[in-house]
Amino acid sequence: MKILHVVPTYLPATRYGGPVYSVHGLCRALAAAGHDVHVYTTNVDGDRDSDVPVAEPVLLEGVKVWYFRSTHVRRLYWSPAMWRQLRASVASFDIVHLHSVFLWPTWAAAALAYRHRVPYVLSPRGMLVKDLVRRKSRWLKTAWIRLIEARTIRRAALLHFTASIERQEFEKFGLPAPRCCLVPNGVDSPGDDDGGVLSGDIRVAMAGEPYLLFLGRLNWKKGIDRLVNTMSSLPGQRLLIVGNDEEAYEHTIRDLVRNAGVEGRVLLLPRLVGGADKRALYAGARLFILPSYSENFGNTVVEAMAAGCPVVVTPEVGAADLVEAAKCGAVLPADNLAAGIRLLLGDTDRLAAMGLAGRDWVEQNLSWSSIAASMLEQYARMRSTACPAKGSAG
Repeated sequence: MKILHVVPTYLPATRYGGPVYSVHGLCRALAAAGHDVHVYTTNVDGDRDSDVPVAEPVLLEGVKVWYFRSTHVRRLYWSPAMWRQLRASVASFDIVHLHSVFLWPTWAAAALAYRHRVPYVLSPRGMLVKDLVRRKSRWLKTAWIRLIEARTIRRAALLHFTASIERQEFEKFGLPAPRCCLVPNGVDSPGDDDGGVLSGDIRVAMAGEPYLLFLGRLNWKKGIDRLVNTMSSLPGQRLLIVGNDEEAYEHTIRDLVRNAGVEGRVLLLPRLVGGADKRALYAGARLFILPSYSENFGNTVVEAMAAGCPVVVTPEVGAADLVEAAKCGAVLPADNLAAGIRLLLGDTDRLAAMGLAGRDWVEQNLSWSSIAASMLEQYARMRSTACPAKGSAG
């Protein structure tokens, strides 16, 4: 099968985080299963251009990635070069899979796929959340939904969600929906210790008393304020907050820590971590905690599970269903966070059992090969019900 994925940016080793890693994990597994997988994306890297070849395929772990320049309206990832390539090639694909909303590449690829009778999947990737729309660019995004996104959604052969909470959030918009499916994100196996040398700041952070861990983007919606405020009710516990900063949120976190009076027990490392550093942080943590206000999935949750680290999440985290299914931690409302964490920390044997349960559950259910197999089943059903003939839409 020849499959096209369209995503605004595709730089798996950079600061763009969960969605990019998830799309690449899926694409890589589809390619490993013998499919011809292409990605159309831009070379946008923040306010810079990524140093990659443009308008020609770059092979990344079996995936043919095409980067195109975005010279104007970069906030929407507008790219005339991508438009020309889509017009020339979209009819040659069996499936088109779109990974965003509110952005030009999704609209362009959807319009051309529909014109050529190529069925397409739309994965909102957590961007269709009522509260997030209200908080940021409310009027612009509301207009975009009415004028553009509603039609893109209506014409899709399949709407893909990674968790039940993401579908529930979508339903709040009251938009007519095509057939929907729920396929979670996968996770890479942590593998054996490759002997990588830990960074100096990670060694220092891990030294001393055991710690609780938050690892992820430093962003208001991650609920870091909830976690910092909880620390005042957890005497004797240390907390590491690790992740790449977004919108200078580091300063807000430092103010939260100071106001809560827990400066000596909370360490902030505002940078992206990976490889041996990330594995060591998960392995050394007593608990991984993600207390988000809104989280369509939560890749770091399944990373922690894969590493054998017990987890605590709030109900707003999409992966909460997986935590309950695996019995690898606890789903705690924000007002019960401190009490629930204290209860877990008081039973060392139970924590160890939860860590093992999470690792086993991930191995059985969330390998990228199994996720790709589930998505291929959805593609097959989609193709069997889509219009069989390609051509102009009329």
